[in-house]
Amino acid sequence: MNKTTVNLKLKAQLLTLLKKEAFRREEVVLSSGKTSSFYIDGRCVTLSAQGAYLTACLIFDLLKEHKFEAVGGPTLGADPIAGALAAISYARKKPFKTFIIRKTPKAHGARRQIEGPRLRPGAKLILVDDVATSGKSFLESIDILRAEGFKVDTAICIVDRQEGASAALAQKNCRLIPLFTPKDFGIK
Repeated sequence: MNKTTVNLKLKAQLLTLLKKEAFRREEVVLSSGKTSSFYIDGRCVTLSAQGAYLTACLIFDLLKEHKFEAVGGPTLGADPIAGALAAISYARKKPFKTFIIRKTPKAHGARRQIEGPRLRPGAKLILVDDVATSGKSFLESIDILRAEGFKVDTAICIVDRQEGASAALAQKNCRLIPLFTPKDFGIK
């Protein structure tokens, strides 16, 4: 996967949308417990029509050269991305399955933790999420998927805050591919 396969015009449009709708320069406490001078709420963009479309197109372009069975990730950040990817993959005549990982298995019905179409045992899956900080959500997802016998070696996020996620995933033999980093938002 190299960055030259990404449509730069769409990438610029997504960055503009993220800056306008999701990026805030203010002190916040992140889910990791760390305090940060900025916040990016990816769902403000991925749950909009334009944001869902741009995100799915860019991630689809990154996935073109990969062999995999499905793409998905942890609820709630991956939910709109997975849905948009399913639609884009169908529209582009390369349909693939998507899935969502619940925080805990459903307490009734099928009692599943991995939601979506049935996946082939041993299948290669790719993870997606909106923002990565420490990588905790990705790490938990990798553990859940591997415990079910799936292979996971790639995770894609819209923004990597560059606060340890990439190194943490590398410890699990999984690479992190971000569309953007803080530098794209003018943060050093």
